Amino acid sequence: MCLGAGAEAASLAVSRASFRELPAASGCPGPAMPPPRVVVGLWAAWRPLFRGRLLLVTNTLGCGALMAAGDGVRQAWERRLSEGASGQPRPMDLRRTARMFAMGCSMGPFLHYWYLWLDKLFPAMGFKDIRTIVKKVLIDQLVASPVLGVWYFLGLGFLEGQSLECSYQEMQDKFWEFYKADWCVWPLAQLVNFLYVPAHYRVMYVNSMTLGWDTYLSYLKHRDHLPH
Repeated sequence: MCLGAGAEAASLAVSRASFRELPAASGCPGPAMPPPRVVVGLWAAWRPLFRGRLLLVTNTLGCGALMAAGDGVRQAWERRLSEGASGQPRPMDLRRTARMFAMGCSMGPFLHYWYLWLDKLFPAMGFKDIRTIVKKVLIDQLVASPVLGVWYFLGLGFLEGQSLECSYQEMQDKFWEFYKADWCVWPLAQLVNFLYVPAHYRVMYVNSMTLGWDTYLSYLKHRDHLPH
């Protein structure tokens, strides 16, 4: 959604006015608030990242960063386990984290255009459209989730230098475990997404929910390489 220059100015004016009115409306002194100009300035600086072509870049880098962060969390846990077993923590595998970042970035454009298509095909938001939203959640689970699962295992296998046969075998061994876990986590999260989150924030909402999920994905992919 794009606003004209007049609408932008009006939006900033309303924001400044609302900050000035908050202390009077509360009726009692509260904690010191940040200067309105600083908050409004930060908001104005962030808003372009969620519009137009920059939205695609934001979604792509956000997916990559969160997947790399999830791998970092998982590796930190693996280091603790190896320290307890042998007394020496295993070093961080930065190449592994870089591969996870690249894989997340490759998924960002797919998610970006997937949600645009889904919202165009089923325009709905709020409980008044709950039937349509449930359909969107089911389509997301039955189409996007399996596609991303296959993409994840085959793509990371390629980045690791595995043969297609090895990557395909690993996917067969782990896919149903991945997909069952996906059904336990994402239907409820996506229900909230489609009910309340504006369309241009959908991918970032998913990213904000995904750190724990990406940590699990890193574990699922790399657990065969852990010391026993």
